[in-house]
Amino acid sequence: MSEKLEELRVSEEATEVITVRRRRTSGTEGATRTSGEGEVHVWPHLVYRELICTVLVVGVLFAVSLIFDAPLEEQANPSNTPNPAKAAWYFLGLQELLVYFDPWFAGVVLPSLIVAGLVALPYLDINRGDGPGLAAEPRRLAVPVFVAGLAIWFVTILIGQYFRGLSWAWYWPWENWHIPKATEAFSWNFPLPAGLASVGLFGLVGFVLPGLISRRFYRRLGPVRYLTTCFFLTVMAAIPVKILLRLVFGVKYVLATPWFNL
Repeated sequence: MSEKLEELRVSEEATEVITVRRRRTSGTEGATRTSGEGEVHVWPHLVYRELICTVLVVGVLFAVSLIFDAPLEEQANPSNTPNPAKAAWYFLGLQELLVYFDPWFAGVVLPSLIVAGLVALPYLDINRGDGPGLAAEPRRLAVPVFVAGLAIWFVTILIGQYFRGLSWAWYWPWENWHIPKATEAFSWNFPLPAGLASVGLFGLVGFVLPGLISRRFYRRLGPVRYLTTCFFLTVMAAIPVKILLRLVFGVKYVLATPWFNL
């Protein structure tokens, strides 16, 4: 009996060694885990957490609705257009972008690129680790890019809400918002050759700089995902750059053409 048990134990050890060697050969060692390890049941663990978060969010919304009045105005008057006519706060970012870009670009192209970038982001920064898909550590590209894009969006909303007054002119909080002021104290455009050179140079830097900073970044993504990632990063970086050029230096358009203006 003891001899059979010993033979069975040796057989199990040999099977385990063979399995480990196969995993090492195929490169999947560490990619599997024991069933149930690091996992919890949806009910009741996850459901309880979601219920608690829901109750907290609803409670905060109730408190805010009781403390602050809704920003509703009087009934619309067709003969009296409000100045400025501001959109709802969640659309103020788009309305503010109209100051810095051509209407078709700010109202159609940029929103489409934002949606496309959000859809492509999980496929550009693939989680290859053992951790959960929403963990921040394996997502060293996706998480910072998403946070930066969200911050840019809310900055444009805050500017439109708290710094735009009559005729969409820039008003500081301490200025009198009832006194009209010039919407453009100074404004100029780049000449066409300089605009083409500036846009081309900015795009070249956006496509080449990440690969120069980290060769591993290029090797990890591959040529197609690298070029796609650099495209979206360049477009996103161009938004705050153009905002600063407009507000600080009065540059209306870097590239002004008969067909489109950037």
